[in-house]
Amino acid sequence: MGLTKAKLEIEQEVGKSEIEVLFNPSEYQLTDGSSYSEKKIPGLDGPIIQYISGDATELSLSLFLDTYVPKSTSLISFGPTKESTDVSAITKQIADATSIDGSMHRPPKVTFKWGSLNFEGVITKMNHTYTMFTEKGMPVRAKVSLTFKSLISPKDTKRKSPFESPDRTKYRTLRQGTGLWDIANMEYGDPDMWKVIARENGILNPLDVRPGQVVKLPAL
Repeated sequence: MGLTKAKLEIEQEVGKSEIEVLFNPSEYQLTDGSSYSEKKIPGLDGPIIQYISGDATELSLSLFLDTYVPKSTSLISFGPTKESTDVSAITKQIADATSIDGSMHRPPKVTFKWGSLNFEGVITKMNHTYTMFTEKGMPVRAKVSLTFKSLISPKDTKRKSPFESPDRTKYRTLRQGTGLWDIANMEYGDPDMWKVIARENGILNPLDVRPGQVVKLPAL
């Protein structure tokens, strides 16, 4: 079985174009993360960290492109002689994928395929460096560094039961070190909703609660 070459598939209005790299990358990096916001609650020494959402996965890698063909020194020719071509024709094709496609009114989707990795996303950053030229100055080798961001539909990434049924009335027992804002953040996804809990339970001061106290959580 031959060596599997990595390739880029660039979406077009009809079908797709394909770029097969000459040298497979030596490594690639996948980055995941989450976004948080800080909620400042009166009476607390520090803010409450509130989860917002997961970030799209990023893929970073470098590709090496080579269109150089050494000149033949043989006096005997066996068919048409291949010549070096301008490698910037390939880098331009990749660079065009970072801009809006006129027919689709958005940047095209790009899929990087290599082995078990099948990463579909958009190119958010591209850096291309030319490292070899012909006598006439035509670039024939290039290093292309790419950053992709995955395309994830809300349906595919929706967290299963991120908050436990905030549409029905529940009761919770306060534990040591747990405040109304903590309960509000866990149940409603917003620590500012502590005011709703306090009003429902007749609590005037959110700091005036004790471990073991049962509070009613109203339906939203």
